[in-house]
Amino acid sequence: MTEINNKWLVVVNPMASVGKSGRDWPLIKQTLINEGIEFDDVMTEYPRHAIEIVRNAIVEKGYRKFISVGGDGTNNEVINGIFTQDAVPTTEITMATMPIGTGNDWRRTFDIPLEYDVVAKIIKAGHTFSHDIGKLTYYNDGDPKIRYFLNAAGTGLDQMVCNSTNMMKQQGKGGTIRYLISVVKCLLTYKVTHIQIEIDNQVVFDDQILSVSVGNCRFNGGGMMMMPNAIPDDGQLDVTVIRKVSIFKFAANVKAIYDGTFIKKLKEVQTYRGKHIKIVSIPPHSLLVETEGEDLNNSPFDFEILPKAINMVIPKDNGQKTQKKKNRFKKIKQLNIKK
Repeated sequence: MTEINNKWLVVVNPMASVGKSGRDWPLIKQTLINEGIEFDDVMTEYPRHAIEIVRNAIVEKGYRKFISVGGDGTNNEVINGIFTQDAVPTTEITMATMPIGTGNDWRRTFDIPLEYDVVAKIIKAGHTFSHDIGKLTYYNDGDPKIRYFLNAAGTGLDQMVCNSTNMMKQQGKGGTIRYLISVVKCLLTYKVTHIQIEIDNQVVFDDQILSVSVGNCRFNGGGMMMMPNAIPDDGQLDVTVIRKVSIFKFAANVKAIYDGTFIKKLKEVQTYRGKHIKIVSIPPHSLLVETEGEDLNNSPFDFEILPKAINMVIPKDNGQKTQKKKNRFKKIKQLNIKK
């Protein structure tokens, strides 16, 4: 049995946010030192390198605490390093984030700031939240593959925009405006796909879609509140389905998409919630999927929830807000049952 290492392992993606993470790392490192946080650090060198780093750090070096420095994609790799090892239960692992990337969607649900010194204080305080994790099974040339996610996944237009945005990042272009440009370009060329959605063994949707988002948390796509009712420790995944919408209608409702009110304003939108979600495309294998900005392969997709599977460091007051929101939704559900 490997001896436990009580230091944090800081996993830095120097390419996050078009290289900002690498440029700012000396400042971030000094900020962590100033806060009295004991840590070792390592730089990723290629895509999915963080998965290998974290998995080996747990199994061979005894690390149990990780800080992800980068964006949602870096978080995703750290999560997959944690969940693809079986040396220790994931509930014994603690993860914190220093958000720098282009999207930064996970941190929005918990109101985690972007100021490095403030985040360092949050990490030092060490308040943790028992966070659900999503597990996705997809296919690569007919072979099933598994990917875990902290925040959200998406298919249809969502994945197409993700792919376009990633290409822009490779050209050194990033930011919210670039993401919106990708959305507009993809809306003009995207062809709707027929899908069936099964939630907890019941078919709930059988129609053409523009986009589908599945997640634990509220935001996806660079600040869009795609799942405004999501609660990251309720043991369920939230699903938002959007049927075909014209580019003009989309443009007229951009604000509603960012504040989450679009689920009530647009008749083309339906929302669901469940522990197990299965998505089948017609024709088969005609959809691709993304998880937290990482392009993956094709349908069918099986999503399941792993309840309270990891300890995430968040601001203490936000944990209280999340509990209040969960209580409110519980009351609403009880009222609906009584009706």
